[in-house]
Amino acid sequence: MKSLASPQSLRDKQREETREQILRAVGHQLEQGPLEDLSFAEIAKDAHVGERTVYRYFPTKEALLGAFWAWMQSQAVAPPEPKAKPPRSLPRIREAIASHDAGRPMRILVATDAWEPQVNGVVRTLTRVVKELREMGHSVEVISPDQFKTFPLPTYAEIKVAIGVYEPVQERFKAFEPEAIHIATEGPIGLAARRICVEWKLPFTTSYHTRFPEYVSARLPLPLAAGYAYMKWFHKPSGRLMVATPTMRDELAGHGFRNISAWSRGVDTETFHPRQDGDLDPYVGMERPIFLSVGRVAVEKNIEAFLGLDLPGTKVVVGPGPQKEELEAKYPKAVFVGSKSGPELTAYFAGADVFVFPSLTDTFGLVILEAMACGTPVAAYPAPGPIDIIPNSGAGKLAHTATEGLREACLEALACDRKQVRAFAEKFSWRACAEDFVRNLQPYPEPEKTRFWRRLRRLARVRRKPAAA
Repeated sequence: MKSLASPQSLRDKQREETREQILRAVGHQLEQGPLEDLSFAEIAKDAHVGERTVYRYFPTKEALLGAFWAWMQSQAVAPPEPKAKPPRSLPRIREAIASHDAGRPMRILVATDAWEPQVNGVVRTLTRVVKELREMGHSVEVISPDQFKTFPLPTYAEIKVAIGVYEPVQERFKAFEPEAIHIATEGPIGLAARRICVEWKLPFTTSYHTRFPEYVSARLPLPLAAGYAYMKWFHKPSGRLMVATPTMRDELAGHGFRNISAWSRGVDTETFHPRQDGDLDPYVGMERPIFLSVGRVAVEKNIEAFLGLDLPGTKVVVGPGPQKEELEAKYPKAVFVGSKSGPELTAYFAGADVFVFPSLTDTFGLVILEAMACGTPVAAYPAPGPIDIIPNSGAGKLAHTATEGLREACLEALACDRKQVRAFAEKFSWRACAEDFVRNLQPYPEPEKTRFWRRLRRLARVRRKPAAA
């Protein structure tokens, strides 16, 4: 005799179904209009529940959006429905990938959740590498959040998160028929691209741009182990995991990551250059020396460790971020100038006496090279990025530990030879960075590639015929 489900299990199932109805309604509302127009009454109507029910599950808009973000990610990695199975008998070709001619033009697809108008090192790296790839003759397709409906990341409104991406990303794959695929980030677009590659058995590469577990732990009460478990799961099928520094490679290897490859970074030494006669001086009227920090004003960037230092002169912070107002109020003597770009940003770098990089969560810190290209020495903690760049460079100083000695490093950096700082930065180029990237790619080998995309096109035509009839 079959056992009946308990009343408790039935209630739990009903609650979960109601919760999912509400979250689906949120997605529908976000597709129809901006976040500001999100209404609990409209959500309730769309979900066919009472408005009080929505509030009972999610008392605030922040709680609702946070749950929607988590649910959306779970949808991106959910197992595929049977009808969505790819063509049968696709060969497992990962082991068949042989060394390829890095100079041969390819169709390269890049999937990223970080793209313009975001302003950060990840975006600057990706946009510049894509530019270099195209100049090298490669055809590059970028799938990015600006191509989708988005909503602001909870606790970080400047970052827009794409929604409803899986099917559109799948169509982009089919239309472009990439030879090589790179997934740059672990958000919704990256998850969708990863799912497609795994389902279709397409080789792909990934990169590690941010110390994601540390980033999450700085913002949410989640253990580091949970973050690393997610990251290992995400990057495990990748043919190569690209990292910027040897320290980051060793750190990830210690956490059990595999297939790690080096991917250098570059700096535009024409855009970022030492101060010249007639250039803008943004520090007029400020007490010298100028200690500068550039980047997102957010908890994971550890800006407060810089602002709390007992230093002479003036501390200046360039960049937007969710912590800006809080830190402005707490440190009234520091100067916060907001986001800067182009020649104005270069002027801030070039006119400073020392660039201070207090972050412990970055994997490289592109702003370090940008400051050095302007001749400005760098003081930083011995974290991945600074510890690989600064020692023996003559271009900066490191703190004694990851928590102590940053003040001393700032004062010692004042004595660095700015000409030597600039000369060190000139060793880094974006073309070398792009060439590293191409060498690390895992292109679909011939003839498997041609057979796969031909089969997929044929399957699409077969499915269209019954629909037309």
